[in-house]
Amino acid sequence: MLLGCATSSHVMIGTVHPPISPESVRVYVQPPEKYEEVATIDASSQGSFAITSQQNMDKAIARMKEEAAKLGANGILLQGVQDQQSGSIGTGVGSSSYGPGSSTGVGVGGSFGIYNKAAHGIAIFVPQ
Repeated sequence: MLLGCATSSHVMIGTVHPPISPESVRVYVQPPEKYEEVATIDASSQGSFAITSQQNMDKAIARMKEEAAKLGANGILLQGVQDQQSGSIGTGVGSSSYGPGSSTGVGVGGSFGIYNKAAHGIAIFVPQ
């Protein structure tokens, strides 16, 4: 049950290093000159109170940094980011009336989606 609620995960593809602080993890869009792959990482902003797209992105990246830091990776090579629909909110109203020999019903409804950001990357160790 708890695994279904996970907001970040990893799959090992290299060697784990001693844990570091998440603030020490750098995000790369282009690969650095030299690096060692540690793990693939997925994270999302699901379950956060982020409202804007940027806040959701920041939360997903923060969770990736936390996951990478646990593995001793000092970098994340960002592979992709996407919007994921995590739910929706809807409402509707209706009315009906009955008369002699007839009845009438009317209904109106609407809904909107709730989205979060999902990020995928590779946790890397960059020699200093």
